[in-house]
Amino acid sequence: MKNTTYFNDKNVLVLGLAVSGYNTALLLFRLGAKVVVNDFKDLSDNKEAEDLKNKGIKVISGGHPMNILEKPLDFIVKNPGIPYSNPLIKKAMSKKIKIITEVELADMISESPVIAITGTNGKTTTTMMCEALLNQNRSEGKAYAVGNIGVPASLVAQESSKKDDLIMEVSSFQLMGTDKFHPSIAVITNIYSAHLDYHKNRKEYVEAKMAITKNQKETDYIVFNRDQEELTQLIAQGAKAESIPFSRKKALGYGTFIKNNRIMFNDEEVMPVDDLLIPGEHNLENALAAITVAKLKGVPNEDIKQAFNRFKGVKHRLQLVDTVNGRTFYNDSKATNVLATKHALESFSRPVILIAGGLDRKESHEELIPVLEKHVKAVVTFGETKSQLAEAANKAHVDTVIIKDTVSNAAREAFKNSEEGDVIVLSPACASWDQYANFEERGNDFIETVRKISQSI
Repeated sequence: MKNTTYFNDKNVLVLGLAVSGYNTALLLFRLGAKVVVNDFKDLSDNKEAEDLKNKGIKVISGGHPMNILEKPLDFIVKNPGIPYSNPLIKKAMSKKIKIITEVELADMISESPVIAITGTNGKTTTTMMCEALLNQNRSEGKAYAVGNIGVPASLVAQESSKKDDLIMEVSSFQLMGTDKFHPSIAVITNIYSAHLDYHKNRKEYVEAKMAITKNQKETDYIVFNRDQEELTQLIAQGAKAESIPFSRKKALGYGTFIKNNRIMFNDEEVMPVDDLLIPGEHNLENALAAITVAKLKGVPNEDIKQAFNRFKGVKHRLQLVDTVNGRTFYNDSKATNVLATKHALESFSRPVILIAGGLDRKESHEELIPVLEKHVKAVVTFGETKSQLAEAANKAHVDTVIIKDTVSNAAREAFKNSEEGDVIVLSPACASWDQYANFEERGNDFIETVRKISQSI
């Protein structure tokens, strides 16, 4: 951690506890700031809040009282999930109080180079790929995946050194709260329309994403998706850093691209496309972005290939689980809507047995019919939506449609009805809350069932 006196005696409000707020408060207190924590929820039985109080940090909970702003504040560290339309935030902005998010704080104290990754889709997978590639056969230091993936960046930044790398997934919510945030390498995987319930409009959303590069210099790098014309224009108009493109569709000659089914970096072959274990064009784009970062950090091609030979995807996101008697199992429990399941099914060229179902939100599954017709040989359904999804499969003229009660029984039935060479994928197209606390629990149930199937062979 940098030896900084900037925070000494500063009056700081940490708005929103959660994991990042707790660590932010501890860090600021350690750096000599006068810290107050405020959370809208009642924290009377919260052990983290009690710990802060025991250390002498003031905690106010059960609302956002406006009188918090009456005492002078040097800045506010805001939980990214709290919108700028919040009355307390609006009042603070009218008083010209500086508002930042935890990633800005992490960047300010970090001795480690920061590699920041954003985009509408693919942030988490690209971040985890970068971590794997940069740690493969690494002789000094370590790459740490932090940020929006659930690991507070400021927590790791306190302990990491100049020999390490912080690979920081950053959302538009976090980037809106940055002032001097300055990654040495920035990555934008893609930009679509999203989170317009949080942002005032698409323009604000795009501006938030582009904030990742606003403080970069000519000696830094901005890695971007050349297949998106809008993003290409935004980079050309607004980035000072050296721009390094990647493309799934065009043989660029510069940057990272595909030529003759080989992944190229500039004029150098890195690896065959077919050596990537995780399926899908979207994951190929994520890999191209991660390879670009790895090459900029000097990772040898052989290490990149070795890392991808081990990388099976991010858990619950089209994750390769196992191959049992020639049947390959994928866990895509994160697919909690129809669009996500469509993308999953489109990732496979081999025959697919789909396991789907979950919470009944009274939504139509008709949009699945075309992709079921094209990619799926059998469907096994479960949960509250089992009948509706079975009906959609029948309309798509899927050969085999089976209704079961649980994920575990559905997985076993899928295996019974499979042949060597088939793909068996849990991609529910529904939320998990009818039978599980969350999609992670549902995915873990599937993984455990696959393990038991493998053991029984």
